[in-house]
Amino acid sequence: MKTYFDCIPCAVRQVLDAVRMITDDEAVQEKVLRESLGMWQKMDLRQSPPEMAQKIHRFLREVTGVADPYYEVKQRYNRLALDMVPELRKTMERSAWPFETAVRLAIAGNIIDFGVNSTIKESHVGETVRQSLTDPLDTQAVQQLQEAVAQADDILYLGDNAGEIVFDRLLIEQMPREKVTFVVRGGPILNDVLVEDAEMVGLTGMVEVIDNGFDAPGTILGRCSDEFRRRFDEADLVIAKGQGNFESLSEPGREVFFLLRPKCAVLARHLGCDIGRLVVVQTGGELSPSRVK
Repeated sequence: MKTYFDCIPCAVRQVLDAVRMITDDEAVQEKVLRESLGMWQKMDLRQSPPEMAQKIHRFLREVTGVADPYYEVKQRYNRLALDMVPELRKTMERSAWPFETAVRLAIAGNIIDFGVNSTIKESHVGETVRQSLTDPLDTQAVQQLQEAVAQADDILYLGDNAGEIVFDRLLIEQMPREKVTFVVRGGPILNDVLVEDAEMVGLTGMVEVIDNGFDAPGTILGRCSDEFRRRFDEADLVIAKGQGNFESLSEPGREVFFLLRPKCAVLARHLGCDIGRLVVVQTGGELSPSRVK
């Protein structure tokens, strides 16, 4: 997915939010903002938004000397999501279709995205989870995903954000765990999930966890490690969470099941649905909006 003009103001806001999290020094804030605006002038808009974001956030970390600006945010939302698990397990036990309920919860967790919304509140997460249990969802696509899981011997599950990973775990528990490999980012970027997040929520004790070898808020195959690309090519089934993974992997190529909530008008238009909709969509060729019901 290319970068649209409307993505640029969002990216600038994202950088400003990030540098304000790191320092109150307005001189540093101005330097980062001016430099990042200059970088945008030279960037190729045919690249995906995650590729553009990776370059700017790497510069931000170099200038400020802070390796992981979102470390505290990730810790806080991992703990928040873990505290919700007992009640969510009860919800799944009462469900007539636990797999579908787990898909709903996994998508609901996608709301924890500080790249798109830096003002998200903890109370909003709980509200979103409750709404997700009754929001519209393409159950035919969920059934197709469940059948694909049953038929696959090698499942690659691409994670997105910290906190959200707890909801991913609930879905993975509905799968044959010995066949699942969970993928995290190769380095700090926004509040995206890292190996330490997988360890914190207990996922490393359930399934194999690997990183993709690159610090972008998405999966840019040409920049990922050789080992990850091999695993990506050889997997029977790839499940990808979140907006960044969709933006970087939705071009024609191998089939991927995407689970996400579009959080901006650009992606909602691209998918042919409303902002905030629960989306399960499989791509492997050109995306048709009619596939998102």
